[in-house]
Amino acid sequence: MQDMCMSRRIFLKSAVLTTAAVPSLFSKASIATGSPSPNRPNIILIYGDDVGYGDLSCYGATAVQTPNVERLAREGIKFTNAYATSATCTPSRYSLLTGQYAWRKPGTNILPGDAQLIIDTDKKALPSMLRSAGYTTGVVGKWHLGLGKGNLDWNDIIKPGPREIGFDHSFVIPATGDRVPCVYVENHRVVNLDPNDPIIVSYDKPIPGVPDGKTFRNQLKMDWSHGHHDSVINGIPRIGYMSGGKSALWKDEEIADTLVEKAVAFIEMNQSNPFFLYFSTNDIHVPRVPHLRFVGKTDMGPRGDAIVEFDWQVGKILETLDRLGLAENTLVILTSDNGPVLDDGYKDDAVEKVGSHKPAGPLRGGKYSIFDAGTRIPFLIRWPGRVKPAVSEAFISQVDIFASLAALTGQTLTPEDAPDSLNMLDTLLGENKIGREYIIEHSHFGTLSIRMGDWKYIEPSDKPKVAWETGIETGNSPHSQLYNLRIDPGEQQDVSDRYPDKVEMFATMLDRIKEMGRTRP
Repeated sequence: MQDMCMSRRIFLKSAVLTTAAVPSLFSKASIATGSPSPNRPNIILIYGDDVGYGDLSCYGATAVQTPNVERLAREGIKFTNAYATSATCTPSRYSLLTGQYAWRKPGTNILPGDAQLIIDTDKKALPSMLRSAGYTTGVVGKWHLGLGKGNLDWNDIIKPGPREIGFDHSFVIPATGDRVPCVYVENHRVVNLDPNDPIIVSYDKPIPGVPDGKTFRNQLKMDWSHGHHDSVINGIPRIGYMSGGKSALWKDEEIADTLVEKAVAFIEMNQSNPFFLYFSTNDIHVPRVPHLRFVGKTDMGPRGDAIVEFDWQVGKILETLDRLGLAENTLVILTSDNGPVLDDGYKDDAVEKVGSHKPAGPLRGGKYSIFDAGTRIPFLIRWPGRVKPAVSEAFISQVDIFASLAALTGQTLTPEDAPDSLNMLDTLLGENKIGREYIIEHSHFGTLSIRMGDWKYIEPSDKPKVAWETGIETGNSPHSQLYNLRIDPGEQQDVSDRYPDKVEMFATMLDRIKEMGRTRP
C-alpha cells in the first residue's frame, strides 16, 4: 500500500510538471552521493556473455558449480535486482560504455561483423573518463560495437575503434564468435595477418569458392540449427562470409586461454599504477566450443562446460590479483550483457541436456525478451579494502556504472556526458540499501518496460511473441501488461485489468522518460 501511495504521488506531481523538470523528480531519491576514493582502486569489469540469472551456483545453480564466481559473491556484494539495459549484447555494451540508453540512438541493435563504430569518438566514454582520472585503460575480449567508419579494409589500419574512445590498449574479437571475421584485432591491426593472404569480408553476398554451412553440412564439426550457415571457419558455420587470413584465424577451443593470457598480461604490466580493465569474455555465447580440459565437466554438454570455462577465467583474474598483491585495492565487478538462451543457432544439445538446470532461475523469458530473464542478470562487486560482504536487493542498472565510477574517481560529468547514468556509488559499495527508484528494460524488438518497487509495466507491442527458433517468449503483447514481482517474480499473472490507474501512471512515466532524452539531471 505504501508503494502504491508513493507511486500515485509521483504520478500526480509529474502530471503538472514540465518535461524539463521530470529528471529531478525521478532522480532525487535515486542518486547516491559518494566521495572519491583516496586510494583510486584498480577497476576490473568482467562482462560475461549470455550468462543467465540462474547459471551460476551463487545464484542457485546446482547442475554446474562456479567456485570462483562463488568466491566473489562470498567476499563481496551479490545484487539480486541488477539489470543490463537491454536483452541483447550490442545495446547493453553501448549503454555500459556511454552511459546512454541504446534505444535512444538508432543503429545500436545487434550489429553485423563489418559494422562501423557506433560510439561517438567526440563524446566522453567510460574508458576516456577513467583515463582522464589517471587510469591506464584496457579492453580484452568481445567488442561488438563496430570498427572503422564503413567499408573497412581488414588488411590495413583499423580505426576508429576501442582506442579512439579511450582504451590505451585493446585486444578484441571484432563482433561475436559466430560472426566473421574470426580474427583478433590488437589495437589497430589484425593479429598474425599474412599480407599475402588478405581478408575479404561480406555480409551482402557469398564469396565464390568459400565453403558454406549448407553445401558442406555433412563435414561440419558443429551443425547449425538456424541462422548460422554462411562461411565455415574451423569446421563451424558462421554468420557472414569471409575468405583469406588463414594465419590469423582464431581456434575456438583456445579463445578463453588467449583472452585470459592477454588480460593477465595487462594487469601485470600496469600493476604499479591505477588501471581499468574491461574483460569481456566470449563464454558462454555460441558457438560453445570450450577447451578440451573443460569438456565433460557437466552433464549439460557444451553450454554447461562453457559455464565452467567462464568460471575458470574469473579464477585466473582473481589468482593474478592475489599473486601480485593487488586484491585489497582492486574493485572487481562481474556481470552479464543479457539473459540466457539455449538454442541460439547451433545443435550443441543445450536444449536436450539442460535437465533440471534453470538458466534464468525463477524468471520468465531469456535473451531477446522484455520479461525479466532478458535483462535481470548476475551482478557482483568485490573490493576487500572498502566493501563488506552482503546480499543487496537494491535496484541497480549497468547504465549507472559510468556515473558511479566517475564519482569514485573524482570526475565531474558535463550535461552532455552519460545522459542516462546516475551516481549509484553508495549502493554499489553497500553503503546505501535503496538504489535506483526505477529500472528501464529494453528488448531486442524495441519494447520497453519500467520496474518500480514491486511493480513492472510492459508497454504494448505488435512484435512477435516468440524469438525465432529459440523458443524464448519475447513478452510482446498488443495490450499493456502489469506484474507484481514481489508475489509473482515469474511474471505469470498480468494484473493490468485490476489496476488501470497504475497502468496509466506507468505509461505516462515511460512516455516522459522517452521524451526527455536523458534521465541524469
